[in-house]
Amino acid sequence: MGNGFFTVCGIVEIDGKVLLVRHTYGSAKNRILCPGGYVEEGELPTRAIEREFFEETGIIVKAKSLLSMQFKSNQWCAVFVCEYISGTPKSDNYENSEVLLLSPEEAILREDITNMSRELLKIYLSPQSCLPPNAYIPQSSTELDYVLFG
Repeated sequence: MGNGFFTVCGIVEIDGKVLLVRHTYGSAKNRILCPGGYVEEGELPTRAIEREFFEETGIIVKAKSLLSMQFKSNQWCAVFVCEYISGTPKSDNYENSEVLLLSPEEAILREDITNMSRELLKIYLSPQSCLPPNAYIPQSSTELDYVLFG
């Protein structure tokens, strides 16, 4: 079960190129963007981005660090830098019609990239630090239901 309030997206590099998808619906239809989607009820955002990459592109990733947070009055989006684990990128032919591997610099210059994805790639290329996961887990939780970044 999804929701419209909590979302994730991510950046992953494969052989020095970032993976982007061509969206098939909504305001981003026919534009390229960073993969992502809704966080399911009871799901951690880190697990959500790993699931979304697999569902949309067939690859396995691991959320490595928190790059950015987007806040609206009725929604937030956690943006992760992910580590590529395995798989061959391919379109799901449902939410996206194409998977592209582009250098971040090349992607930023494209006219068909969404404004948010362009800004995320600019942040990704900047020298600022991402927030890595912290090893702390309170006694009342497990790594399956808790994560602290920073």
